[in-house]
Amino acid sequence: MTEVIGRIHSTETMGSVDGPGVRFIIFMQGCLLRCQYCHNPDTWKIGTGKEVTAQEIFDQSISYKAFWDGTGGGVTVSGGEPLLQIDFLIELFTLYKKAGVRTAVDTCGGCFSRDPEFIEKLDRLMDLTDLVLLDIKQIDPAKHIKLTTRPNAPILDFAKYLSDRDQPIWLRHVLVPTKTDDPADLTKLHEFISQLKNVRKVEVLPYHTMGVFKWEKLGIRYPLEGIETPDKETVAMANRILDTKSYPDATVS
Repeated sequence: MTEVIGRIHSTETMGSVDGPGVRFIIFMQGCLLRCQYCHNPDTWKIGTGKEVTAQEIFDQSISYKAFWDGTGGGVTVSGGEPLLQIDFLIELFTLYKKAGVRTAVDTCGGCFSRDPEFIEKLDRLMDLTDLVLLDIKQIDPAKHIKLTTRPNAPILDFAKYLSDRDQPIWLRHVLVPTKTDDPADLTKLHEFISQLKNVRKVEVLPYHTMGVFKWEKLGIRYPLEGIETPDKETVAMANRILDTKSYPDATVS
């Protein structure tokens, strides 16, 4: 059988913010969204990146397994949008499952659909996945399109699919002043989250400008010029509305 070729942007050997414990992070190449605050615009273009096999990435990452032991860590596949390369992920996570490695997928779910072929593959992948890190960027449909160029309906449907499976998720919301910090929107987001039965953790991630240099390097105008990191009061407000303290289970065993 021919091995599936994946296209990756880069890897990080000792990640600490992309799931429980210490993690090996694989950044996949290609994304459908064009988020105004994206800190990895160099992962957008589909069909580029380094070509690898699942075995190659497995062999590269497994040498760091000693650093995960005792931390609850493992491997997180991020992006870009990893679900665009679902066949590759299935092969890769099959190897990790056999090796007893905890796996996580960091996704916005923007490519989700109820197409039977996609669902069949997604079911297989989720059977091999310990945790999904799901980013809901904006609950308001019109604001979401303006922020990302794509609708949020597939993302919210993906969240419902994961809830129906009782697939453990950490739900993340990037807090961008004037874009995603409206108390009314946060309240609607909280109402949506409250309907899900599989949420283990809710995180408010304050917007930052550390990726702006990548936009400049790519010759792309940065659309959020002049917007600063939210102040402590705004972050506290978002945490209060989203009731983040009511989700104490920060790890997945």
